Amino acid sequence: MGALLYGTPPTSHEIDDRALAHLQIVMINKFRRDEAFAFQLDASSAHGTGRQTLWLHPTIPLQFSFHGSRMPAINATWVRALMEEANSGRGLRIVSEPAQQPESSALTHAA
Repeated sequence: MGALLYGTPPTSHEIDDRALAHLQIVMINKFRRDEAFAFQLDASSAHGTGRQTLWLHPTIPLQFSFHGSRMPAINATWVRALMEEANSGRGLRIVSEPAQQPESSALTHAA
């Protein structure tokens, strides 16, 4: 289980390493375009129960902390689905990983 650390001082939000790797691509690409957006996630036990929304902005410190040392294979279909969520009115939320669609080239990192 990895963690997304956000803000100063940072708050930690536990996220599965595989999902976190895909979120990292989406978030970095949004920030590269200087875009702020909402991120909805389930509240961890440290933050209570239920759901919470973070307002992510390129000027606020963000860190991705992975438990495992290997970068997982990236599912480009999932990255696109997450990016669609991030561009929606309600913001980014973690959706279930869809089956990988065949592509001419695999997506391995942000372009």
